Amino acid sequence: VGHCQVHASCGIQKCTTDFVSLTSHLSVALEDFGLEFCKALRAYSACTRRNSKVCRGNLVYHSAVLGIGDLMTQRNCTKDGPTSSTSPEMTRDPCSYSGHAEGREHQGEEKALAPAYLFCGLFGDPHLRTFKDHFQTCKVEGAWPLIDNNYLSVQVTNVPVVPGSSATATNKITIIFKPYQDCTNQKVYQAVTDDLPAAFVDGTTSGGDGNTRSLHIVEKVSGRYVEMHARYIGTTVYVRQLGHYLTLAVRMPRELAMAYEESQDLQLCVNGCPSGERIDRGGHLPLPVVGKSLRQGGATHPRPLYTLETATTKCHEKMLVKDIYFYSCVFDLLTTGDANFTAAAHSALQDVEALHPRKEHWHIFPRSGGGALGRDSEFVVGLGLVCLVLVVFL
Repeated sequence: VGHCQVHASCGIQKCTTDFVSLTSHLSVALEDFGLEFCKALRAYSACTRRNSKVCRGNLVYHSAVLGIGDLMTQRNCTKDGPTSSTSPEMTRDPCSYSGHAEGREHQGEEKALAPAYLFCGLFGDPHLRTFKDHFQTCKVEGAWPLIDNNYLSVQVTNVPVVPGSSATATNKITIIFKPYQDCTNQKVYQAVTDDLPAAFVDGTTSGGDGNTRSLHIVEKVSGRYVEMHARYIGTTVYVRQLGHYLTLAVRMPRELAMAYEESQDLQLCVNGCPSGERIDRGGHLPLPVVGKSLRQGGATHPRPLYTLETATTKCHEKMLVKDIYFYSCVFDLLTTGDANFTAAAHSALQDVEALHPRKEHWHIFPRSGGGALGRDSEFVVGLGLVCLVLVVFL
């Protein structure tokens, strides 16, 4: 009887339930993941200490204590520091999108444990991965909207890469974080080739109250790679410069990405490129004959020296899996001769792995032909929707 009383009065189950509630919405892609996870661990540890006497004969309790210690060591958490509230529904942060989702769940408006996220990326010649995981290669020369909803606008400007070719690449990106309650006023970020700042155009590095960090910029590599974290809308943006051109990757909650008016329907991330702007036709990208020259304005521009074999070898150095990113790399090398496009394709895949919510959808493969790359005079790669499927990456 005494043994049963000890187990009945032990509160370890409540401690564990609270910890799960505090961490279920966290994602390693979030910039403040480590901070929030450590706060939750300290709250978990404090709860176990409060129950140490009544739980001293409970094996589950002792296992939890050991597990907390291991997790704190793995995450480099200090024993002393701020802790999370054990009643998250009562202490929601108005400038935290995950807190909003938690609130809806407690109110019965959302049954999912975590909000659904979408991913969109643009790199190379340019290659577009839409919110629907469709992969396209487009011309879209000039300024085009990637995203234009009630919370975020992203516009890219593309310029021709090789004279005489329809291929373009991105040399300018403009991002507008629209004003939201008391979390941030409007913030505009702009990057152009050789000018990738670590601040918004007004010189600031954050929006709203600096203490809440509801919106802020993190410089990862000076002049080459920045991240923008908008906690209030659960959105992360990566901008990189590789060679002379820019790449972009965005992770955003589905409900916010789809919050736009009819007049905002021209969004490449949502609907893909217009058919007239597609380079790939029926899933194929025909390339000019290797070795020929292009004439424009009386000048002769020699075709780059990459062959199918050398381009394949170069791309395989960075990407061992022959997915659509690998074939995009080969296409870009044969089109431009610029080895920086290899790094662009590799970085684009790394961004997918960091931001895309579903691991089984990271890699996209051509449906047939095993990725065969064509004949001597012409290189054809399956890149369009017709020849693509999503497969599980093992």
